[in-house]
Amino acid sequence: MTLPSSPPRAFDFGSLGTTFDPIPDALAERIAQVHYRLGGTLKRLETEKDDTFRLRTPDGRQFILKIANPGESVAELDLQVRVLQHLEQVAPDLPVPRVFVDKDGNALPELGSGRRVRLLSFLPGTVLDTLTPSPAEVFQIGQYLARMRHALASFSHPAATRALAWDVRHLPGLEPLLAHVDDPAKRRALEQGLARFDALMPRIAALRRQVLHNDFNRSNLLVDRSGPARVCGIIDFGDTVETAIAIDLATAMLNQLPRDAAQNPVPDLLESPKRLLAGYREIADLTDEELALVPHLIMGRVVARALLSLWRARLFPDNRRYILRNTEQGWAQLDWFLARSPDDMSALLL
Repeated sequence: MTLPSSPPRAFDFGSLGTTFDPIPDALAERIAQVHYRLGGTLKRLETEKDDTFRLRTPDGRQFILKIANPGESVAELDLQVRVLQHLEQVAPDLPVPRVFVDKDGNALPELGSGRRVRLLSFLPGTVLDTLTPSPAEVFQIGQYLARMRHALASFSHPAATRALAWDVRHLPGLEPLLAHVDDPAKRRALEQGLARFDALMPRIAALRRQVLHNDFNRSNLLVDRSGPARVCGIIDFGDTVETAIAIDLATAMLNQLPRDAAQNPVPDLLESPKRLLAGYREIADLTDEELALVPHLIMGRVVARALLSLWRARLFPDNRRYILRNTEQGWAQLDWFLARSPDDMSALLL
């Protein structure tokens, strides 16, 4: 059947559903020269919804040049700038990018097209998504997530309270995207996951909240293995939002689930994520209610990832490979959760 390309009206999908013409490399070079007086070579990086380049100057310095999706509001982009500036002040030892202003002192100069541009420091390291994380790295990720939580506890911004599609507090609003799931068995599994999650919404709504990174996935973490393995970079604050502490943790734990659970079933899907949890709990506290809900929130993120990625792959077929890169692994993960009763899931981390 023919499916509508526009997002359902029940939810504001913002820039996730906004199409745009990619900025040509030559124009990006001109933007760097005009706004930041920087010349050099540019390399386009794969991203979810904007134009991002690595800029290397003749003297060897490196920067990240980001040209925002036209669907991203100024307030949303200002949130990303302000949170990095806040972290620079309160937690300068956290390995996050620094923000540079343009020649006129603007952190978010506007282009003639209405799009906004940012210049960030480049963090060296290997993207963890290209590697198999070691137990030590997973433990460190949990520690950094907890340190980030503490550093952001004193931060606020008007745009942080927006409804973000990737924040699973709003998962029921994604239900119309089931129309984009062609496989009947997969659609039924997603329906079952949504129904379970919906039953927990009153408890989820009562969880402790603050502004959080909300996207500690392997594509946003850099590691250095030149010596003892260590996390050396935390990037992409595009999903920063005020959400439940348990949701931020669940998102990070999801991204440590085994990717080959279909081919190599394991008795405990949460074995590696529990290492992350152990690192987290060395730094930050969790209530029993948060621990009881985290497995359900992990499952909710699996459901959200399937629904959003399948819908967006239809909207942006040229970026289909990148959008769907983590979707297929999720079906076996979802089956593992659904094979357990809600009460058994609540007990997994207690």
